[in-house]
Amino acid sequence: MGGQVSVEGVHVVVVGGGFGGVAAARQLKADGLNFTLIDMRDAFHHNVAALRASVKPGFARRTFIPYAKTFGDSFVQGRVQSVDTERQTVVLEGGREIQYSHLILCTGTDGVFPARFNTAASYETAVQEYDDLVKQVQAADSVLVVGGGSTGVEMAAELKTEYPEKKVVLIHSRTVLADPDLMPSVRQQAQEVLLEKGVELLLGEKVADLSALQFNVTQKDRLVTTERGSQLTTDLILCCTGLKVNSAAYGPSFSGCLAEGGALQVNDHLQVRGFSNVFAVGDCVDVKEPKTAYNAGLHAAVVATNISNMLSGKPLTSYRSGNSTMLLAMGPNDGVGQLHGWKLPRCVVALGKSRDLLLWKSWREMQQQQP
Repeated sequence: MGGQVSVEGVHVVVVGGGFGGVAAARQLKADGLNFTLIDMRDAFHHNVAALRASVKPGFARRTFIPYAKTFGDSFVQGRVQSVDTERQTVVLEGGREIQYSHLILCTGTDGVFPARFNTAASYETAVQEYDDLVKQVQAADSVLVVGGGSTGVEMAAELKTEYPEKKVVLIHSRTVLADPDLMPSVRQQAQEVLLEKGVELLLGEKVADLSALQFNVTQKDRLVTTERGSQLTTDLILCCTGLKVNSAAYGPSFSGCLAEGGALQVNDHLQVRGFSNVFAVGDCVDVKEPKTAYNAGLHAAVVATNISNMLSGKPLTSYRSGNSTMLLAMGPNDGVGQLHGWKLPRCVVALGKSRDLLLWKSWREMQQQQP
């Protein structure tokens, strides 16, 4: 469809303003379709840069981009409470209802701060949360990072790069670091980079009674015990585990379409099973591939195109997963990763992602200037 096409009676509701939701909204806007983007915050969070915002003073302000400046009245701040599929209505907390002809669910994953910030908050409040954590990091002489998946690896690297004098320990329940979708050689390289930076690794161990520990607050010489009985002292604990699909907004309404863990089962066109006018994008999609901002953007392009194709009677586009592309930023000047199944040199990852964490891309796509 051309950029000026408008279809009477069409109203696309996009639930969730993460990478996938924003990409879908931008394409719907370009196609001239009536849409509403809903998110509980008033600013897009470029959470690829959340870990650096946790350690680097003043950085957080660059990681939040106001929705209204880009989408105007097509953006609504609120938390989706439920979806009424019979009435084709999205219900917000407080009772407001927004009707849809087509629905795109982009609710992403939920997890522990600072890697995730899924909280109803204003731009200023969100920035302050990260600035407050930076002060806690600065006050600590030692930091324990719990979880050695890709998030934990990047967190430990950011800490040790910004504060080389601090003791940083990474504990991981498995013996190999980073995401299983990464090639073994890339995962090994991630471990080598951490060791080069001086991060201490405690692999094959789990923290005992993790839920009883207080995260993100500096308390000198806290004792932490592992399930095997090992003990260590630390001033600050940062948790980088426990990411899960954020299905709260849609779970009850689509209970028959949920895979294990709450992700939505979809067909090749990314339509939710049993609903021709409901699509899913990003981390909440049951597709066997890494949960990345890059893949969420690919999903959004397919879904927005398919809505346009449905309206114009054209065949629908299918989504096909490609080879795993993942880049781990390990401080501003280092990184590891792979592109379409090929291992990349560390300097290439540093230039391509680590230096700016792709912030320039989000600000450009939102048509706004970085502060």
